[in-house]
Amino acid sequence: MKVSIIREECIGCGVCEALCPEVFKLQEDGKSSITEKYRKNSHAAGEVGEDLAACIENAKDSCPVNVISTE
Repeated sequence: MKVSIIREECIGCGVCEALCPEVFKLQEDGKSSITEKYRKNSHAAGEVGEDLAACIENAKDSCPVNVISTE
């Protein structure tokens, strides 16, 4: 499963990290990013196994500014 964040629009509320810390982490700039373990080429994109799909979908659905997307 591919996951990405529109970091420019992230408000840094931390909901994604609270709900799915395996995949999301707030950086020093206050914006969410994909954890290093799952990151692909940038802080804003990654790929994870289906075992984390529910966790990611929960974070995606709970994001107040809808900046998380999946494929």
